[in-house]
Amino acid sequence: MLVLHQMQMSGNCYKVRLAARQLGIPLVLKEYPLHDGQTRKPDFLAKNPNGRVPMLEFEDGRTLPESDAIIWYLAEGSLLAPESKWDRAQALSWMFFEQYSHEPYIAVARFWLKFAAKEELAKKQHLVAEWHEKGNAALGVMNTHLSKHDWFGGSRYSIADIALYGYTHSAADGGFNLASYPAVTKWLARVAAEHGHIPLAESW
Repeated sequence: MLVLHQMQMSGNCYKVRLAARQLGIPLVLKEYPLHDGQTRKPDFLAKNPNGRVPMLEFEDGRTLPESDAIIWYLAEGSLLAPESKWDRAQALSWMFFEQYSHEPYIAVARFWLKFAAKEELAKKQHLVAEWHEKGNAALGVMNTHLSKHDWFGGSRYSIADIALYGYTHSAADGGFNLASYPAVTKWLARVAAEHGHIPLAESW
């Protein structure tokens, strides 16, 4: 059975659990506690030199890191994978956007403001305004798109939506006001209503 190396609180790990549940793919979860450094130890680095989760481990020993690569792999040939060449390119475009323009600010703000020790947050306090500025810019881009489209990457729910949902739905943890983005909040409700949806707190 596939093993997902993960941290429960991580939006990137949540993406994989959500996609797998909606695809009916069973997973064994191997949990790595926050702050304990297990992903930096030699046995983990031998599997993923980048020292991060999520990482999907196959029965034959192969490993696949990076959340968006994992959900793309899992969704191949399913209804969660866009059908046309254009829609697949659109999905990839939004998934790249999520990792470059969205996650570095919305996820980072969430981590430091919700999970970091206060004394450690104090060292990063000067960056909070930048995280909020750039995170709100990303939410604005999403809101503009969703004002005209129901989904990302085509005319139906797909892995592009899962990729962006992971940290968008918990953006308030990082100090973002989602009420300022009405098209985004309506999209969040549509995603949550999809068959097989699970909340971030649910493990499996």
